[in-house]
Amino acid sequence: MSGLEWIVEAHGCNSGALADLHALEALFETLIGALHLHPLGKTNWHQFPTTGGITGVSLLAESHLACHTFPEYGSLCLNLFCCRPRPGTDFEALLKKEFGASRVCVRQFERPYQP
Repeated sequence: MSGLEWIVEAHGCNSGALADLHALEALFETLIGALHLHPLGKTNWHQFPTTGGITGVSLLAESHLACHTFPEYGSLCLNLFCCRPRPGTDFEALLKKEFGASRVCVRQFERPYQP
């Protein structure tokens, strides 16, 4: 048995969207729905007053979904860990559409539980 982890980095994003809490909440809702994830409560958000960057984390029955935005650099970092294998989603198309990303790097890792 093993889990899957996605590390997603999006660059060239719209800085206004990266500082928009509603845009990040919509991203989490989209990912949770598309991947049939199960949040254990409300997502916790923090917006940095100087840059407008946002950090968010949602604890899931499957593990966690987290993001960090950097409006000053036009970048968004996303991490999703699921304890069981599952099909992914088109992170690249989603981040290009919703945040105007010009480049998206998606890395997927299998996380085995036994050596």
